[in-house]
Amino acid sequence: MEREAGSGRPADGAVDHAAAGSAAAGVVHRLAQRHETLATAESLTGGLLAASIVDIAGVSGIYRGGLVVYATELKGTLAGVPADLLSERGPVDPEVATALAEGGRQRCGADWGVATTGVAGPEPQDGKPVGLVYVAVAGPNGAEVRQLALNGGRDHVRAAAVIEALRLLAERIHAADAAAPEGGSQTAAGATPGGAGTARAGRR
Repeated sequence: MEREAGSGRPADGAVDHAAAGSAAAGVVHRLAQRHETLATAESLTGGLLAASIVDIAGVSGIYRGGLVVYATELKGTLAGVPADLLSERGPVDPEVATALAEGGRQRCGADWGVATTGVAGPEPQDGKPVGLVYVAVAGPNGAEVRQLALNGGRDHVRAAAVIEALRLLAERIHAADAAAPEGGSQTAAGATPGGAGTARAGRR
């Protein structure tokens, strides 16, 4: 399922970094309650998403680890994004974002995976405009990707992408809560380290 967000909820100007911390704390707390685990797969954010998560006390109980796959070929060799998908679509694509989230989830043996890919700037990439970002979440009940059109400079785009990825994850967890039987959570039955995909292409 794909949904689109407009200019991203962080407006032009400085990103409220407290918002990332608050969003990260919320998902860490809820995943701890659900006894579920999380992995990350990042391109344009380059580890910022993982850093916002590990800043939260007690995160070791839920965070398995992450992949920083900035070069496009590493999206295939490390995260398992199919080679034909990368060659046909390029790295900034909703299906690639979904494959990254699922690949991070499987490769790290986690219940949930969250991913980022996009163009932070300062220049457009492969015909894609600066600020075009896809964030995706894969979990026990499937995956969702969201397209963002983020304004501002490079640092703002990257920080806003982190916040939006965490917000999407929080929404997916909430949806899983709503779908679960009363008093229970839908914990994945042992997400296993994932399959072997290989790919090549440009970068980010």
